Amino acid sequence: MKFSLFVHMERLDAGQDHKRLYEEFVALCEIADKGGMHAIWTGEHHGMDFTIAPNPFVTIADLARRTTNVRLGTGTVIAPFWHPIKLAGEAAMTDLICDGRLDIGIARGAYSFEYERLLPGLDAWGAGQRMRELIPAVKKLWEGDYAHDGEFYKFPSTTSAPKPIQQHPPIWVAARDPNSHEFAVANGCNVQVTPLWQGDDEVATLMGRFNEACAKNAAVERPKIMLLRHTYVGTDEADIAQAANEMSVYYNYFFAWFKNEKPIHQGLIERIPPEDIAANAMLSADVMRANNVVGSAEAVIGRLKAYEAMGYDEYSFWIDTGMSFERKKASLERFIAEVMPAFGE
Repeated sequence: MKFSLFVHMERLDAGQDHKRLYEEFVALCEIADKGGMHAIWTGEHHGMDFTIAPNPFVTIADLARRTTNVRLGTGTVIAPFWHPIKLAGEAAMTDLICDGRLDIGIARGAYSFEYERLLPGLDAWGAGQRMRELIPAVKKLWEGDYAHDGEFYKFPSTTSAPKPIQQHPPIWVAARDPNSHEFAVANGCNVQVTPLWQGDDEVATLMGRFNEACAKNAAVERPKIMLLRHTYVGTDEADIAQAANEMSVYYNYFFAWFKNEKPIHQGLIERIPPEDIAANAMLSADVMRANNVVGSAEAVIGRLKAYEAMGYDEYSFWIDTGMSFERKKASLERFIAEVMPAFGE
């Protein structure tokens, strides 16, 4: 099982400087590269300081000059916000810049906040349908001289300009329901899954859906599957308990953004009172500790060995947690030094 870093700039209050956040983001990526991680993933979001990532291709182009070995992936671009010709060309240009190290993760999107602003009237179902039309079109554009007449996109014969270094940069589909798994496998795409705050039962369920999709598409070469989880490698009980509390706060804000009900000012959502966070049993610190990968190096190794045994090809260390940069950095360094060696090269 390979290991990667899933990371964005994140901002929970107005006291955090954007430039400094980017410098900290880059520092974490450089640690991942020098530490021997397989890949770095960073995504796309708009108008949200909670996850600052307006164009992952711009960020990856910068990381290409700051890293040496890691693959660089979009985790993820939001399908309905892209035209196939634009996505094919920008991805290909980025692949040139990073010397063929590009992976492309694609999702339908998660936040109605973004749909309302970029494509008013769009819902999750419509976004998923656009994704299903977009991905095959992008692949054909990389091959070149491709005309498209679909439900959402129509264009005469066109080619991607430029062409990527890789004939087909690997495409990963963020999947949860069985239909998404089946679409990804049938179209020769790898799969990204995350149980979010849920426990290992959900991790097993997601792998089961992937295996079922592979069985239904036996003629297609089995793709790869990546598991994305919030992770923290701690030093002692107090450190681990603090991490669980910080993740509880993070997930309360995550769901506040997802529900799209609270006022937003200057890209920041209205603060959630501590008593409301304490009262949310579904996202309590105890739940975070039990369900996410939070613990000593030994405990983390045990959890990851179980995921490897399930058949996961890649485990992505989701570091966005609302913690300080110093705490993120220390946890990542412990993961590289104390966890990764247990899995060989």
